[in-house]
Amino acid sequence: MWNKLVEKYEKYPAQAKVLKLLFERGFQVNEEGKVTSGNIEIAHTQLAREAGVDRRVVDATTKTIISDEFFSAIFKNIHSIPFLRDVAPSLGLGVIIIIPEDAANMGILAEVAGIISKNNVSIRQAVSDDPYLTDNPRLTIITDRKVPGDLVDQILNLHSVKGVSIY
Repeated sequence: MWNKLVEKYEKYPAQAKVLKLLFERGFQVNEEGKVTSGNIEIAHTQLAREAGVDRRVVDATTKTIISDEFFSAIFKNIHSIPFLRDVAPSLGLGVIIIIPEDAANMGILAEVAGIISKNNVSIRQAVSDDPYLTDNPRLTIITDRKVPGDLVDQILNLHSVKGVSIY
């Protein structure tokens, strides 16, 4: 899917930056070309500043999105989620960050979740970076409590895992 997004915008690198920002943040584009998060409208000038482009580039990008059936379906229905990684310690939750050998391989989440489950630790959230959108993708797992050290050793023994950090 990402290849189709990039292909459409390959002649317009500034618009591609805006598109990537909208997609990564889970912002919607409504029928009027307004960028929203739920019912909250986000100013095109703010988006332009974040993407490092002129506001007119954001306007052009949203017009392209709403005029294309494929893009319109994506950006009308995409949603962001609350990511607990940075607040987990304050909530008494554990955080495990997995650095995969190859993030495009199948089964990494299943292997890691299996080990966590065998140790009677509950997973509250699992967020995997898309290897096609991120240069250094990670798998972040939020657990119901601080992570015991021996669990880290078990995860590190998996062939699909290059590194692990906890906090």
